Amino acid sequence: MITIDKITEITRLFYDEHLRPTDIAKQIGVGKSYVTKIIQKDERYIKEKEYRATQSKERHKVCKRNYINKKRQADKQEYQAMMIQINKDNEYLSTKKKLSDEAFSNWNRGMFDYDKHSSDLVLKNGINVGFDVPRRVSNIVNPSCIRATV
Repeated sequence: MITIDKITEITRLFYDEHLRPTDIAKQIGVGKSYVTKIIQKDERYIKEKEYRATQSKERHKVCKRNYINKKRQADKQEYQAMMIQINKDNEYLSTKKKLSDEAFSNWNRGMFDYDKHSSDLVLKNGINVGFDVPRRVSNIVNPSCIRATV
C-alpha cells in the first residue's frame, strides 16, 4: 500500500534532488509509472520539466564544446606531424646530391642506346635534354660479356 510518506518521499526526490523517475522507483520499490503519475499531479511539474530541459541543453553544449576541442587538438597534432614530415622531405629533397652518370643511365635506360664499338651508352637521337644529362656514359659493359645478336 502506498502511504503519504512514500508520496512525499517521491516528490522530494524528484523536485529537490532532481532524480529521474526510474531511479526513484528503484529506490522506493514502486513502479516507474506510479512515480510519474505522482509527480505529474504536483503543480511544480511544468517548471521542473522546463528546468530539466534547460539543464540538458547546457550539458549538451558542454559535451559538444569538449568534443570540438578534442577534435581540434587531434587535427592540430595531425597537422604538426604532417608538417614535420613535409619539412623532413623538403630537407632530403633539397640536398644537392650529384647523381653519377652511370646511375642516371641505369635509372633512365630507355634514353640510351648501346654503342657496340666502345661499350658506352649513347643518348638516343631526337631526345632533347638539359645540359646536365650525360650524352655518353663510358665503360658501362665489359665488351666480353655482351652476347652477339643474330
